[in-house]
Amino acid sequence: MRIILIMCFITFIFSAQAQKINDNTSDSAKYSKEKNSESVNFIFKIIPSINGTWGYDILKGNKLFIHQTSIPAVSGNEGFKTKADAEKVARLVISKLKKGEMPPSLTKEELKNLKVISTTK
Repeated sequence: MRIILIMCFITFIFSAQAQKINDNTSDSAKYSKEKNSESVNFIFKIIPSINGTWGYDILKGNKLFIHQTSIPAVSGNEGFKTKADAEKVARLVISKLKKGEMPPSLTKEELKNLKVISTTK
């Protein structure tokens, strides 16, 4: 009986140690993926939106990652007045994604600094 208890104890210790090693490996794998987010290829496409306005799609690799048809941080459904405005914001969002910001939220102040919305909105 004593031998069985000792064997169970030894098995438990080795199992716990193996689990600890696996946990450390998965943590470093997660960290490695996070660090490599800078090397992920993000691209944008300017897309039409309602009432003759513009939005953007951001693709991660070749998969759709963000579909934005309206101006973020501003109420309403209309997009940007010009393709150039949509492009400025898409580039800002991509820079935030490359820095690891998730979600890559925008503020009205940032949109005002880019001159895509007026200072009165």
